[in-house]
Amino acid sequence: MVITTTASGSTTKLLLTDMVLGVDHVPSNYIRPPSDRPNLKDVQPSSHAVPIPLIDLKGLHGPGRHDVVKQIGEACRNEGFFQIKNHGVSDTTISNILRLARDFFKLPESERLKSYSDNPSKTVRLSTSFNVKTEKVANWRDFLRLHCYPLEDYVHEWPSKPPSFREDVAEYGTSVRELVLRLLEAISESLGLEKNYINGVLSKHGQHMAMNYYPPCPQPELTYGLPGHTDPNLITVLLQDDVPGLQVLRNGKWVAVNPIPNTFIINIGDQMQVISNDRYKSVLHRAVVNCSKDRISIPTFYCPSPDAVIGPAPELVNDDHPAVYKNFTYEDYYKQFWNRGLATECCLDTFRASLIRDS
Repeated sequence: MVITTTASGSTTKLLLTDMVLGVDHVPSNYIRPPSDRPNLKDVQPSSHAVPIPLIDLKGLHGPGRHDVVKQIGEACRNEGFFQIKNHGVSDTTISNILRLARDFFKLPESERLKSYSDNPSKTVRLSTSFNVKTEKVANWRDFLRLHCYPLEDYVHEWPSKPPSFREDVAEYGTSVRELVLRLLEAISESLGLEKNYINGVLSKHGQHMAMNYYPPCPQPELTYGLPGHTDPNLITVLLQDDVPGLQVLRNGKWVAVNPIPNTFIINIGDQMQVISNDRYKSVLHRAVVNCSKDRISIPTFYCPSPDAVIGPAPELVNDDHPAVYKNFTYEDYYKQFWNRGLATECCLDTFRASLIRDS
C-alpha cells in the first residue's frame, strides 16, 4: 500500500475520498483565489437557457440520415456540445458501468491504492485532482483512468475488483467505441468530407476513459471538481449519474447541463477543431461540486494514436479559409497539454499557423 508520512509522523491520505471523511471545511490547498471561483449564483440553470441540443440518432441509418447529419453539424458548429439518445448503448450496459464506478470508489482504501500512481504516462492509474506534480491548487475529485483500445493490450492491467470490473468495462468500452465510429462518419459528412476521412487520420486510434468521483464538498463555492478547460482529444462521450455538476460556457456565461437518464453528452475536442480548420469549436466546460451528494461521471476520450499527424483537412483549406493550424503529432500536443495543466484552459494557440507566419 502507498502512503505518505508528514514530518510530524502523521499519515497523509493520497486520495480525496479518504481525506474528506468528517471534514467540515475545504483544506487550504483546494481553495481557489477569489477571482477564480465558480460564482455559482451567476450560473444559468439549464431551465432558463436554450437547451443543449438533444439529437436522436435513431435516423442515422435510414432515410433520415441527412437530417441527423445536419443536426450534428449545426451542434458542432454552434455549440461544440450536444446530447444524444437512441445511441445503441444498452440501458443495462449504462447502469452496470455507473454501478461499477460507484462500487470501485467504495472499495477499501488498501484495495483502491493498488492502482494509485501520480505518473500521467501510466495506462492505468488511480489518482486525485488533475496533475498533482504540477498544479498549485488541487481539484475536488478522485479518478481512475484506463486505456481501453486496443482492448487486448490493456484489459489485463485493469483492477480485478469489483469482480465484474474487467468484463463490464470491456463491454462498455467496446459499445462506446462503436458509437464513436458512427459519430465520426456523421461528423466527417457534416464537414463535406468523405465519411471515413476523420477515421483515416487517427492512425491506429486511441481510447481512454475515466471514472471520476466527486465527494460531497463542505464549501463548494471555494473550489472546483475540475476548472474550465477544453478536452485535448478528438471527441468525448460523457456519461453522468443523476447528480448535476457539468457546466458549459455559452455566450460568455456558464450554463448548467442537467443529466438526462440513458443519454450521453458529446463534446468536440481540440483535435476536431484543428481537423475542421476552426469550423467546429472545442468548448470550455467545467465540473462543480455540491455539499450534499457525491457524483460520478464517466468520460470516454477518443483520440488519435500518438504517432498520428493532425492538421486541417486539406479540403477545408482555401484562399478564404487559410490553414489556422500547423501540422503536429498528437503525442506532441498531449505532452504540452499535461505539462501546461488546466490553469491555461486550452493549448491550441501554441499550434496556430499564424505563429509560423509571424515569426
